[in-house]
Amino acid sequence: MSNTEYTASSIEILEGLDAVRKRPGMYIGSTDQKGLHHLVWEIVDNAIDEALNQHGKNIYINIEDDQTISIRDEGRGMPVEAHQSGVSALEVIFTVLHAGGKFSEAGGYKTSGGLHGVGASVVNALSASLVATVYKGNQAYTMEFENGGKPKGSLKKETSKETQGSFVRFSADPLIFGNARFNYNTICERVQESAFLLEGIRFVVSDQRIDQTREFRYENGLREFMAYIHEDTEVLNETILLEGEQNDINVKMALQYNGGYHEDTYAYVNLVRTQDGGTHVAGFRSGLTKVVNEYARKHGVLKEKDKNFEGNDIREGLSLILSVSIPENLLQFEGQTKGKLGTPSARNAVEGVLLEQLPYYFDTHHEDAMNILAKIQKASQARLAARKAREQARKGKGRRIEKILSGKLANAQTKNKDKNELFLVEGDSAGGSAKQGRDSKFQAILPLRGKVLNTQKAKFEEILKNEELNTIIHTVGAGVGQDFVLKDSNYKKIIIMTDADTDGAHIQVLLLTFFFRHMRPLIEAGYVYIAQPPLYRVKAGKESFYCYTEDELDDLRDKYGKLELQRYKGLGEMNADQLWETTMDPQTRNLIQVQIDDQLIADKRVSTLMGDKVGIRREWIEENVSFTLEEELNVE
Repeated sequence: MSNTEYTASSIEILEGLDAVRKRPGMYIGSTDQKGLHHLVWEIVDNAIDEALNQHGKNIYINIEDDQTISIRDEGRGMPVEAHQSGVSALEVIFTVLHAGGKFSEAGGYKTSGGLHGVGASVVNALSASLVATVYKGNQAYTMEFENGGKPKGSLKKETSKETQGSFVRFSADPLIFGNARFNYNTICERVQESAFLLEGIRFVVSDQRIDQTREFRYENGLREFMAYIHEDTEVLNETILLEGEQNDINVKMALQYNGGYHEDTYAYVNLVRTQDGGTHVAGFRSGLTKVVNEYARKHGVLKEKDKNFEGNDIREGLSLILSVSIPENLLQFEGQTKGKLGTPSARNAVEGVLLEQLPYYFDTHHEDAMNILAKIQKASQARLAARKAREQARKGKGRRIEKILSGKLANAQTKNKDKNELFLVEGDSAGGSAKQGRDSKFQAILPLRGKVLNTQKAKFEEILKNEELNTIIHTVGAGVGQDFVLKDSNYKKIIIMTDADTDGAHIQVLLLTFFFRHMRPLIEAGYVYIAQPPLYRVKAGKESFYCYTEDELDDLRDKYGKLELQRYKGLGEMNADQLWETTMDPQTRNLIQVQIDDQLIADKRVSTLMGDKVGIRREWIEENVSFTLEEELNVE
């Protein structure tokens, strides 16, 4: 028991931006590459807010080095006059949390993605240096900051050819972000989304490191956005465009069905992506379910005795782009990262537009509507089959499951789902070593024979009939497809363990495609991992080492000179104790957790690389992959 007293002196008050540097994850989510890019989005979103309110037509983004970037807009320019606090308004914007022009109508923003007034100040707090310049009437007002947001002198004023806009350059603090660096493709892809939604606005993204520049501007935004999403996918109907306004909330949406089995929703509020949905998405789903079931009964697809189609059936294979513009006085987000909309009236607005306009579209495009209903009906039948399989797997009983898993799965002894791990192992030989080397209390081993089915191309019925995938479905025990239920998963960690060669990498990709398309909540919850077996066992005199990369091997050569090498061509070449020590022991192993940083990018990558359109795949590989040994792969 500690004798440390807990008194008033124990209470620490963090002044100014110190709180941001102390707990950056509270403001930007993380301090890895994703968090680094979140700084960019904060400044870009401010520029977009100006364009969204009809101030300026161009936005420029320039990557200067790995952790330095600048953003220039043609908006009204941030205020620079003296603030009532005694310093310039520009200094307040960049040094005071919860200070901004989006709290009241005085700021001139009818709609805005900003709400909390912490974006610019958070960026400044997490930067080694920042320069902000405002252009107003042929005058440039500049202020510099350093060391986590501390002003470097006062506001400077000089004449300028520029008449309007704001310029922000910042260098992220390596003490916060380590070696994380800006990625040109990531920024381009995010900016392209904004260009789709903000019709007629031009974005220019440059990277000085590689001397590249791309421009994005679209006149028919949502239609072009949907074409981009489905450029390598077969679709069932033309893009459905709906637009309306209710309760001062403007609603735009595009819907299109494809031949796939997963629902893809891209939802935005004032051009800010809401990754976790919210009230606007809930309104869309309830409205769509009502319209489809009413239309199905009206045209005899659902008989009087039939139950309504479920929402999951209706949304299978649906891609939705939903963009709502909400006035500041109605805007409610859950959390600073704006991942989920909380505005109650947004639900009624979206649902109202859908109920009013979609029935008319179905009536005037009857063939498209019937094609959609046919797909929904098949989805309903497949869901019932999948639900039955999940219930059987959850109960763990029945001859069928015993037959499927017999002689394959070496299960964990305990029933603790939070601790248990499932290793998906390439081949019977490696599976045998893994079974001998594992900790049987909490580690389960499922050997896989050969390469599993490419589920990007396969029909859902083929997936359910495939022996290897069916075994995985029953082993995980949480169902599959739209009927997948995360809480029913028998394992908190599902670890893909394959040989360190091209075949092993291919199996990894096939399994990840399956999980992404048909068990996506596993990835979203962080349950899926990739094991990292060593490439070599190295002896240097009496000492021995494991090398996981060629660089590690080179380091040992530099240190010891002559080495005795054992190259592991496959997991099966490793003894059980070696496999445990290097790849399975929680105390010594290295695992890669699979995450989805951006749903749209991930979906495009899987469709492009695993789909059946060879030309598009070849074009992407030629543009993004270098096959020379001297160059790095230019792939995220």
